[in-house]
Amino acid sequence: MQKSQTIFDEMNGEAGSVRYPYQDYQKWLETEDPARLRRKSAASEAFFRRTGITFNVYGREEAAERLIPFDIIPRVISAREWSRLERGIEQRVRAINAFLHDIYHRQEIIRAGRIPKELIANNDAFLPQMIGVSPPGNVYTHIVGTDLVRTGEDQFYVLEDNARTPSGVSYMLENRETMLHMFPELFAQVRVRRVSDYPKNLRRSLGDCAPPVCDGKPVIAVLTPGIHNSAYFEHSFLADQMGAELVEGHDLRVVDGRIAMRTTRGYDPIDVLYRRVDDDFLDPLTFNPQSQLGVAGIMDVYRAGGITIANAPGTGIADDKAIYSYIPEIVEFYTGEKAMLQNVPTWRCAEPDALAYVLENLHELVVKEVHGSGGYGMLVGPAASKREISAFRTKLKAKPGNYIAQPTLALSTVPILTKKGLAPRHVDLRPFVLVSPRNVEITPGGLTRVALKAGSLVVNSSQGGGTKDTWVLEE
Repeated sequence: MQKSQTIFDEMNGEAGSVRYPYQDYQKWLETEDPARLRRKSAASEAFFRRTGITFNVYGREEAAERLIPFDIIPRVISAREWSRLERGIEQRVRAINAFLHDIYHRQEIIRAGRIPKELIANNDAFLPQMIGVSPPGNVYTHIVGTDLVRTGEDQFYVLEDNARTPSGVSYMLENRETMLHMFPELFAQVRVRRVSDYPKNLRRSLGDCAPPVCDGKPVIAVLTPGIHNSAYFEHSFLADQMGAELVEGHDLRVVDGRIAMRTTRGYDPIDVLYRRVDDDFLDPLTFNPQSQLGVAGIMDVYRAGGITIANAPGTGIADDKAIYSYIPEIVEFYTGEKAMLQNVPTWRCAEPDALAYVLENLHELVVKEVHGSGGYGMLVGPAASKREISAFRTKLKAKPGNYIAQPTLALSTVPILTKKGLAPRHVDLRPFVLVSPRNVEITPGGLTRVALKAGSLVVNSSQGGGTKDTWVLEE
């Protein structure tokens, strides 16, 4: 599975053939004038700019809002392929939710020796304040983003789980809206499953998790850190699309044992708070006392059953990449079944033998921080200089427990539109999952992220990647 292996292209099969999922699209594409496609591509960029679909990049001098690049060549997945992915994702999400309930209650998986106790006890993402707390409906992971990569016709791997505050769903929705606007005739020829129901489904799913004190239709609000957050566009977009209130910490307070938001009529109670604020900033009385982003006393209200927080505090431990390496065991422990979706093979650098192997093979591996995200703090060995590898080796030796390592997978490619025509680029996929006491609902498609540089394996928008519309065929 090294980078030198044959690359699987999702559109183009062997001997110049077009794979089944792309055949109807290819027929349409053959009738299109390349100049028109380039004009449409430019128009889509203007559309994104007018809509304000931007993100912020932290840690750089410019730190400015950027337009997220969008490619107009869709990524197409057959109904058969999607059905298989759906089953695997649902199994995984149910297991993660059961794992979270267990580690904050009886910790049976630790008692059974299936994962080390110190992996939980010494983990910054584990919140002792959640021990013994059962969220409404026992749902911890209300919204999940499962990152998938593909290396062959039937070879899919889970790259990581995003169970804390997964982002990107607004781009999935706007990508589809843009494609419908640019190519309405195309959707009459290719039958693609809808994604536009996501905001309605999100509201219903969150409402199903309302606390017992809820009387009548659940009141839902989205808690944002504010306009300077990198995902603020998404926060405001989802609040608007759901018909929910967009609030900041200073808009909320504890009133009569409930969390209430400021309105023109005074303070009205909230039933469900979809928070896009990290645990540490959620309650200055419980976590970081310097936080200006959260609500003083919200954890007391939460523990007393006065509000639902989505996702539940403490779910971030399921994002931890050391925990990720145990997910096959976690799935089997809680479901009694083998995991349908495989993990990428992973070396836990906290283990001496694994560390020795990783240090010896840094030039071939991808090394990631266990708490890292967004492509930051990682080493892509095959693309790194000797100096970068040497510097990373020093960091790895100093704190091996902070890192895991994985082989450099030969990620699949799909075409993008370039000035010279179509060209293959590596992609991943983040399907979005809604969990309620009633069911697990997976939006048919998700966010395809694409590396716009030839040969690059880094697809994150913060690292120069772009996005595509993801089509799941109806049949």
